[in-house]
Amino acid sequence: MSTRSHIVRGFKATLVARAVFMVSSALLMIVLARFLLDPNSYGALYWAIGILAIVQLFADVGLGKSAARYFAEYREKDPGQIPHLIQSTVAYKVIVITLVAYFLLLFHDRIAAALGEPSAAPFLAAGVIYIAVNSFNTFCQVAFQGFNHLVYSATVQAIGGVARLVFAVAFVLLGFGALGALFGYIVGYAIAAAFGLAILYYRFYLEYNPAPEFEDGLSRRLIEYSLPLTATRSANVLDKQIDIVLVGVFLNPVAVGFYTIAKQITDFVLAPAESLGFTISPNFGEQKASGQLEEARSIYETALTNALLFYIPAAAGLAIVSEPFIRLVIGADYLGAVTVLQILCLFVVLQAITNLTSDSLDYLGRARARAVAKGVTAVANFGLNLVLIPTIGIVGAALATVLTHSVYVAVNLYIVHSELSLRLESLARSVGTIVVITGVMAGAVLLATPMVSDLLMLAGVIALGAGTWAVLAVASGLVDLHEVRSVIAST
Repeated sequence: MSTRSHIVRGFKATLVARAVFMVSSALLMIVLARFLLDPNSYGALYWAIGILAIVQLFADVGLGKSAARYFAEYREKDPGQIPHLIQSTVAYKVIVITLVAYFLLLFHDRIAAALGEPSAAPFLAAGVIYIAVNSFNTFCQVAFQGFNHLVYSATVQAIGGVARLVFAVAFVLLGFGALGALFGYIVGYAIAAAFGLAILYYRFYLEYNPAPEFEDGLSRRLIEYSLPLTATRSANVLDKQIDIVLVGVFLNPVAVGFYTIAKQITDFVLAPAESLGFTISPNFGEQKASGQLEEARSIYETALTNALLFYIPAAAGLAIVSEPFIRLVIGADYLGAVTVLQILCLFVVLQAITNLTSDSLDYLGRARARAVAKGVTAVANFGLNLVLIPTIGIVGAALATVLTHSVYVAVNLYIVHSELSLRLESLARSVGTIVVITGVMAGAVLLATPMVSDLLMLAGVIALGAGTWAVLAVASGLVDLHEVRSVIAST
């Protein structure tokens, strides 16, 4: 199977699973926010999840991504090392997770008190189980990425999303409130992790005949390469979660609810870019190892152009319809999220580029450079949040995210260019055309938005924007209908 066909097949599987995951996430968001929890309880739930995401950094320590890098390398180079790599990675993870869980169990009440919210202690106590099951849930997805078997990654993700929706809603309906929703997350991730570990054992661990002994120094390299990945992942999670935690510390759970709703909507919009980045990144490592940098460049440039063609207009359209969208879909109680969502639409474009680029840099062997860039911008984001949240509230948190992420994206693009020698003039012409298409589409949506009074009219305005975009994208030559049909038909 050609590289292109393999990418298309993996992208389809990942996108379908990501769609299942994001639809289940969207349903969970709407059901909890609109029907089951008030803004205060909703904010309390996701504030606790934000704290647990930071704690989980210490349980993950970059081992999953490091293992995936060596899975990708040794499945071609020396398959007999794969069972040793799997065994060592799982053993290391169990040790680290046990230590982190133990300290969280001991100090959960003190952490809650130190953050100014003693009532969060039960959430953090439940977090002992949360970080364990979610750590293995994410590890399995990344491990299958390293093996370039993205259908398995996709399946684990989809199972986790659907199970989380079912159990979170069920536990809240049984009267357990926001804490019940957290236990729904735990059960969902536990089911996904169990499925993923079973596949990893039967399909990969038993599939390869183990070498007589573990390659000398490979275990050390596995841990060493996890260090820059730990720094990058830490900075990435801090970027995504520290603003939520600080909003809760400086403001209140209601503000957290507004801010979280805006971020969840952007996550939903970003699902295709995340799927594409997850799909193409392992190929860069393979192509660099075989000296096929021209093919790697072509893949990246095509992916970047297509992502920007979708996300620049999508972000503009979302910013325009954000008020009626939140009012009609989420509920009028969450209109405080509108301004934040409009600012984060800029972040959507930036994150789309990041989703295509960050994992690719890891597979190109530039994890250390990316870690430095991510660490610096994460610290800057933290500092800006400390200044802006107390002064201008949740809008300040959104501004800090956009400003610091702009710098990070610029550095990532520079590193990719240094590795692949991107054709900048061609990319600039494509981006210019996309901006023109966006302007025309935005004009049409702006004219129609004041007429939106119900969900049907909102859907009509979104369809108008999508239709305008599609016509212009095809007319400009950026979208080739014959190629689209061939991609859809390919397997």
